[in-house]
Amino acid sequence: MPRTSNANLTPKQLDILRRIRMMRRTRGYSPTMQELADELGVSKVTVFEHVEALEKKGAIVREPNRARSLDVNPKFPLPDEQRQTRLPLVGSIAAGKPIEAVEDRQFLDMEELFTSGRGSDTFVLEVHGDSMIDEQIRNGDYVVIRRQTTALNGQTVVALLDNGEATLKKFYREKGRVRLQPANEAYEPIIVPDCRIQGIVIGVIRSY
Repeated sequence: MPRTSNANLTPKQLDILRRIRMMRRTRGYSPTMQELADELGVSKVTVFEHVEALEKKGAIVREPNRARSLDVNPKFPLPDEQRQTRLPLVGSIAAGKPIEAVEDRQFLDMEELFTSGRGSDTFVLEVHGDSMIDEQIRNGDYVVIRRQTTALNGQTVVALLDNGEATLKKFYREKGRVRLQPANEAYEPIIVPDCRIQGIVIGVIRSY
């Protein structure tokens, strides 16, 4: 499918594209024609006409005779997607044996990578220290945190201690206590009766 330009779209068509994209990101499925009509305050026939026009322009893709199949063409970036967090994904590279380098015209959206399907309640912390180095979290890295108050054993968490200090450690709830385990043999685990979980690590960002 040829690459298209959003300059060819009307404001209403761009609005429909954004609504389709938003519902797929937040709910995991596409809106129906009737849902789009209700949100826009227009008739279902009007929405159908816009969708047909968008399909002809290559802005959306859908499967015939299948409900909730509307999707934004990945080769059609919307204006608000043209940002620095959206980087070209041009192929893959092996860390072992060489593989053929193939340019694949896709994009890796850093914002979507860490928020899509999880909601937007994420934040970033800069790491100071090397207590988690064996988990490939180094001094100066940035960890992406999903805010939540519970964690499973073995997850890397931001834990708030009774003295008001926060620490980044692996979480283990044991009989009558919590063990906050560093990933560096030079450090001893922190043993506390309990702690407050402020979030879990879902990603690490490092610059060179």
